[in-house]
Amino acid sequence: MKSRFNTVDIRAVISEINANYVGMRVYNVYDIDNKTYLIRLQKPDSKAVLLIESGIRIHSTEFEWPKNLMPSGFAMKCRKHLKSRRLAHVKQLGVDRIVDIQFGSDEAAYHLIVELYDRGNIILTDHEYTILNLLRFRTDEAEDVKIAVRERYPVENARPPEPLISLERLTEIVTKANSGEQIKRILNPHLPYGGTLIEHCLIEVGLPGFMKIDNQFNITEAGPKLLEALQLAEIYIEKAGNFNGKGYIIQKTEKKPSMTPDKPHEELLTYEEFHPFLFAQHSKSPYVEFESYDKAVDEFFSKMESQKIDIKALQQEKQAMKKLENVKKDHEQRLEALHQAQEVDRLKGELVEMNLPMVERALQVVRSALANQVDWAEIGLIVKEAQAAGDPVAYTSVPSKRRRKQKTVEAAEKAFKSAEKKTKQTLKEVQTVTTIQKARKVYCWFFFKFCVFISVFFCPQTSWEMMLLKYLFSGDIYVHADLHGATSCVIKNPSGEPVPPRTLTEAGTMAVCYSAAWDAKVITSAWWVHHNQVSKTAPTGEYLTTGSFMIRGKKNFLPPSYLIMGFSFLFKVDEQCVFRHRGERKVKTVEEDVEDVTSSTADLLEEGEELLGNCTHIHAVDQRLHSHYHHVAQI
Repeated sequence: MKSRFNTVDIRAVISEINANYVGMRVYNVYDIDNKTYLIRLQKPDSKAVLLIESGIRIHSTEFEWPKNLMPSGFAMKCRKHLKSRRLAHVKQLGVDRIVDIQFGSDEAAYHLIVELYDRGNIILTDHEYTILNLLRFRTDEAEDVKIAVRERYPVENARPPEPLISLERLTEIVTKANSGEQIKRILNPHLPYGGTLIEHCLIEVGLPGFMKIDNQFNITEAGPKLLEALQLAEIYIEKAGNFNGKGYIIQKTEKKPSMTPDKPHEELLTYEEFHPFLFAQHSKSPYVEFESYDKAVDEFFSKMESQKIDIKALQQEKQAMKKLENVKKDHEQRLEALHQAQEVDRLKGELVEMNLPMVERALQVVRSALANQVDWAEIGLIVKEAQAAGDPVAYTSVPSKRRRKQKTVEAAEKAFKSAEKKTKQTLKEVQTVTTIQKARKVYCWFFFKFCVFISVFFCPQTSWEMMLLKYLFSGDIYVHADLHGATSCVIKNPSGEPVPPRTLTEAGTMAVCYSAAWDAKVITSAWWVHHNQVSKTAPTGEYLTTGSFMIRGKKNFLPPSYLIMGFSFLFKVDEQCVFRHRGERKVKTVEEDVEDVTSSTADLLEEGEELLGNCTHIHAVDQRLHSHYHHVAQI
């Protein structure tokens, strides 16, 4: 599974961020954990959030990420210097996996340096690249560089773009490689393209993507083709630098185990890789296409946690099915061993029938010894002495019991049913865990701040001032009631057309139902006014308290409102979870209901038989103990 950005990813994402978010101001900075940070950007008509994870990724996000209740020191430092500054530009330093994000301009500029290689780092600097704060201190002894507060970040040390590799240099690199190594792995450390892009370009020029150094490889013949592939990779790098295309998530198919052999196996699609281009090696794999690469990356990492849960659940299901399969194999091996033993016993029985007089003599000898109180150890010695003397009676054996196989089969069947029942329970528990821990995407901010229905939203008195200043626009209608506790309602009407009477009635009902009229069971009327009649400005010489407002002009009273109001819930299932919920709302036929009842009854009877068997066993033990104690009492 791909887990971090390479050079192609960095160039593509930077291109999209510069196209969409440059010029927006920093509203705030939050930290998710000690290496992941959110930068909330906004301008008058839009908002955005940049997500930065040290050493891993940088992209915008449309998901709600859990933020720390207490911001870290690094987050506080970023708030101090970056808040209210404009995003000036984002660039890559040379061909290294280092991103320079500039906020502000000239001497008022600040830089956020994001290192997306090795252990990663995030560094805050001023306009001269003097380090103000950073996530981790480090030193580079090879370049005599110290990355610490009050030191200068060495932006000039970044590797500059190099000219296309020559055929001589390519030949030198390949000839030094060990036999059996793949070409893409040999070239990857020397070039900024990444293994995936190199593999794609090899396929595009007619070479195998997994081409290796072996006995059949000849650099003289393959050299020009390899050089052509690297020229194609350079073109892709240029495309990524001016990227304006789609994003792709490559998926991997996993088959889920099934308890019933006839039922087809369900498939679990998991995210495997993310790319700004649909590379040749992935053209036949299942994939999801997005309108931009930024959104594809956001989707990939946002679903990674729930995907890990799904994969863990799948592993638990496979382990449970493996245990059941092992029990089944053990059951079959025991039956086979008993079958072989039964064949031996059958042969012994036939031999006994053929030598019945001799067997009777052997039984008489044993009975006589037991009657004379000879223990079994001495009888064994007598038998061995007789065998040594050549007595044919001593070689006679008595066949073993015939019911041993039947009892073993019954016990094994019970063990198999118990294991199967435990496996079913494990699968149910796994499904429950994965269902509870699914993440949820925020659909609309209105639903989290206010109570909303189709065309109306309302808020409590404490939030009224925020609603008035931010969300009451031209054409909107304000609805209220002259009652204690009555709520403020806004009918959103961006078109400016006349509002339907039913909408006005619904808004009036909401305003009245949230007032003291609900408890007092008083039927009264609400009223409405246009947006320009509502004001936070008091007349000359007067003062308005917090949460108060002025209504200028005529109030339009509505008909008396009935105290009737209800709530409904609407759930949207994620596209990847649809298969789990198929048939949930299906109306069952009488035959299906009878089948469900029969299945439940069979499970109950099975549990009852198991309990009854345990009780019978306990009763038998109790009878044996009672007999034993009775014998002791007689003695």
